[in-house]
Amino acid sequence: MKIQTIICIIGGILLPLLNASAQDIDTLKYTSSNKGKFFVSWGGNRDTYSKSDITFTGDDYNFTLYDVDAHDKPKGWHVDYINPVNMTIPQTNFRLGYFISDKYAVTVSLDHMKYVMTQDQTVRANGYIDIPEDQESSLYNNNFQDDPVYLHKGFLTFEHTDGLNYIHTEIARFDDISQLFGINNTDVFQVKLTESLGGGVLYPKTNAKVFAFDRYDDFHIAGYGVSASAGLNLTFFKHFFIQGDLKGGFINLPDIRTTESPKDRASQHFFFGETIFSIGGIFRL
Repeated sequence: MKIQTIICIIGGILLPLLNASAQDIDTLKYTSSNKGKFFVSWGGNRDTYSKSDITFTGDDYNFTLYDVDAHDKPKGWHVDYINPVNMTIPQTNFRLGYFISDKYAVTVSLDHMKYVMTQDQTVRANGYIDIPEDQESSLYNNNFQDDPVYLHKGFLTFEHTDGLNYIHTEIARFDDISQLFGINNTDVFQVKLTESLGGGVLYPKTNAKVFAFDRYDDFHIAGYGVSASAGLNLTFFKHFFIQGDLKGGFINLPDIRTTESPKDRASQHFFFGETIFSIGGIFRL
């Protein structure tokens, strides 16, 4: 049998198989499978907080302020969100994730929130302040028994503004609902629902001024948080997305540094709500 005849026979067998494989590759969209992909996003947030009881302790004082109101510190639409020099100044969100299956991903996130105790409010207080008379802070000596206290700047300022840093990991689920909107070419555009559950540590830089004591202004692991979120993800051209999330959770801070003295501490716990808008990319290495 001539070599040309053998080549023709082999070609007659292989060409239909190769053609079928090529057709399978053409029909298998990049977006049909997520397993093994990474994604990263950056965005901003607005925050709300429940009222909380804050306890302050030191060598010469131990008192609790009840139902203290607080708010966030928004930057608004600003170039600092994308300015490498100042991008940690606004309230921001960073997220890095990896798909362990087509629908589930493991993420590592940093929510840089800001918590500001509302100034000039009146709250109830219990406890005592008994500072030696030769110190300036003795001006505020008192015994509180459900007494009203006016929170002016001379008495107390209390902020986690650099910030209320929630460093956490999540299990996230993504469900492609594109077909509900008649979208068939998902390599061009996708609509996804996403949910997540997570938990981690709080690493705030608390800016507190208690009486006339020198403030302590450094990063410190102060407690933990747990959270859940739900959102909508819009993916364009396989690799780029925008995402909006509603997130809520619980934060417990039993070990907040307040002054230069390591004996001066504060503690509080509260619920939080977060609205997040972010942009990002998804890719496979």
